Amino acid sequence: MKITDIESLFVDRYLFVRVHTDEGISGLGESGTWGYLEASEGAVQSFKRYLIGQDPLRIEHHWQYMYRNSHFRGAAIMGAISAIDIALWDIAGKHFDAPVYQLLGGKCRDKVRVYLHVYGRTTEEIVAKCVAAKKGGYTAVGHLSPFIDESPNMTHTMRIKDAADRIKAVREAVGDDVDLCVEIHRRLPPSEAIVLARKIARYRPFFYEDPILPDNFDAMAYVARHINIPIATGERLHTIFEFEQLLTRGAVQYVRPDVCMAGGITHSKKIAAVAEAHHAGVVPHNPLSPVSTAACVQLDACIPNFAVQEYPLGEDSPPKSEIVRSPLKVEKGFLLVPDRPGIGVELNDGALEKYPYVPRKFTTRLGVDGSVVDQ
Repeated sequence: MKITDIESLFVDRYLFVRVHTDEGISGLGESGTWGYLEASEGAVQSFKRYLIGQDPLRIEHHWQYMYRNSHFRGAAIMGAISAIDIALWDIAGKHFDAPVYQLLGGKCRDKVRVYLHVYGRTTEEIVAKCVAAKKGGYTAVGHLSPFIDESPNMTHTMRIKDAADRIKAVREAVGDDVDLCVEIHRRLPPSEAIVLARKIARYRPFFYEDPILPDNFDAMAYVARHINIPIATGERLHTIFEFEQLLTRGAVQYVRPDVCMAGGITHSKKIAAVAEAHHAGVVPHNPLSPVSTAACVQLDACIPNFAVQEYPLGEDSPPKSEIVRSPLKVEKGFLLVPDRPGIGVELNDGALEKYPYVPRKFTTRLGVDGSVVDQ
């Protein structure tokens, strides 16, 4: 079997890659470099020149060949490698008539617990959506930011109190039946991240996600040493080497590889193994399409240290679910692990025409004084 063509497909806000073979089997993958998809597509075209004519089943070799060529790295390149890698695993599953997880050692679980995305412009709206998620059978909610639009006159004391009160309101509304995955979005310096964590620890968050910027692993370790909430981080990281540095510093308790940016299924499985050696859980990052969700679930099914899966709002309703045929089913807060060959989903006919590409606006958040705010 040989690779005959590689397509880059921009649909809605997503970049898909489809790899074709001379045996009529094609595989589907997605790039997770959502902020720079055009750059990632350029990297796909570079890799395509190598991959045409190659055996698609030599997945590990192709991964090493692409990654170690000249040792250029970064999100755009890793997003391209990830998309191709997922597509190659999809081909392998179809070739052997088995789900990808079966080729990776088989299932550790039959269903995958998820946390539902919750957004809101007011405390009342956030609380209402968390209560609705609980009524819908979800036992975890995430993307749960304690920060909403802040007053220009809000002091440090007011901001910390306001954020803590918001988490308190959610906890009181849902009780102990729902885990709270608190998302900071890299907005705080280490000093404030510690203060806020100590304020909300009494409300028992499942984890404290990305409290500070991802650039300095020692700074993340400093925060971890001074708080009593598990830290979840890693969605902006690309390699086992970066995750190993976090883990050896005790800077993370739940790693968050993005299967569509951290080297696909091949490399994410390795990241999970490194985390397992440190008794750390895995919470795959997944803000993308049902293709990303399907790839994540293949990983979730076959690793022993899976914790919970991010599940973006709208996966079970149009238009996102309509992008693919046979989207994964969610029941009582769990995604059911499919038994279809490959990753288990295909693009719907006409998806490109029905959902034309919508480039993301390039906007950077500014503070009230006009300076750049991290997020």
